[in-house]
Parts: sequence; structure tokens; C-alpha cells
Amino acid sequence: MARSTILNRPSSAIADTELVAEARRGNERAFRTIMERNNQRLFRIARMVLKDDAEAEEVVQEAYLRAFSALATFRGEASLPTWLTRIALNEALARKRKERQTVDLTAVETLQEESAHVIWFPNMNLDADPERTTAQREIRNLLERAIDGLSEPFRIVFVMRDVEEMSIEETAACLGIRSETVKTRLHRARRQLREALDQRLASTLKDTFPFAGERCARITDAVLARLRAG
Repeated sequence: MARSTILNRPSSAIADTELVAEARRGNERAFRTIMERNNQRLFRIARMVLKDDAEAEEVVQEAYLRAFSALATFRGEASLPTWLTRIALNEALARKRKERQTVDLTAVETLQEESAHVIWFPNMNLDADPERTTAQREIRNLLERAIDGLSEPFRIVFVMRDVEEMSIEETAACLGIRSETVKTRLHRARRQLREALDQRLASTLKDTFPFAGERCARITDAVLARLRAG
């Protein structure tokens, strides 16, 4: 297919196989479209390994550079997103192993505690209501910290399956594990997440539906006013 035909079509109408062919020819639009389609997934996967936004972004960049320099080796045996995910995952794991070799355990633990940044999940829409915006951010922050608290094997599977909605088969292929292992890890991840959220929420339940402060004073004053009038 001629390159001009690809360039004249909407990005959403271009198949991954066509994008790979065009990228091999050096078509910049093909590179851009590949990245736009896969950026979110690769970032989330890298972020779940490293638990640090900045490092995850670096890993995504390195993964693309590695992938694009090796496009000639892509045979289509796995889908393009799966292939890219494997590269990003391996890059993230390699970086984490390197950090473990160069930084002592105490420093790693401190870094992990301090790097539990909020991840932007685009599916959670924020509107112009400040209270709603604040509430949604607090909920998202709570969920993200709970996910960060999962052990790495469970955390990665949880994000692949429940956040990125990857199939069991694709998740297993990316991680090099059996489908049954994916199911087991996801089940345990969900259970651990529920337990973590239960613990985090228990301390805040006492503060739900507050009636102190302005609301309490308003009701009290209103009742007293009616008593005086009666």
C-alpha cells in the first residue's frame, strides 16, 4: 500500500501491521500513532514496577527506542501492543534490578514510600465542581496507594487485567507465565486490595456524614429561632 494512502487516512483506521510497515520506512506519523496508541498501557506497566512516575516515563521512552530500532525483528507472532508491553516490562524490571544492586535496602524503601505519586487515570472524569473534583482525586489517590502496596507480581497482573483490561492470554504471554497463574495472582491481588482498602477506609468511616461546624450551628439557630417565635 502506498505511503500517501496511509497518510491520507485517519489514524484510527490504520491497522497495526500497516503502521509497522510504514515505521520501517521511517514514516514519522506511523511512529507517532504507535506511541499514541500504546503510551498509556506502557506507562502504567512501567509505573507498577518502579512506583515512580518520572522513572516510568524514562522506561517508556527507552522501550520505544529499543522497539523502533528492532522493528525488523517484529514478525507479528504477537500483537504489536503485546510486543511493546514485553519490551517495556523487561526494561522496567532491568532498571529495578540495577537499582537494587546500587542502592541499599533502606534507601530503596524510603524511595518507594516517597514516590507513591498520584497516577492520572483518564477514565475518571473531573468536572468543574471543586468539591467533586477534590473527592474524585482523594478516591483515586486512595486506590493508587492501595495498588502500590500490592506485591510486585500481584500488582503487575492487577494493572494488566483490571486497569488495562488485557486478556488472560495476553497477560500470560507478556509475563511468560501460565494462564492459571494469571488467574491466581489476580484473585489474590483483588483480595489484598479489598483488605487494604477496608483498613484504610475503616478509620475514615467515623467521619462520614459530618454534622458539626456550620451545619450544626445552622440547625441549632433555626430551631431556637422557631422556639422564640412560638
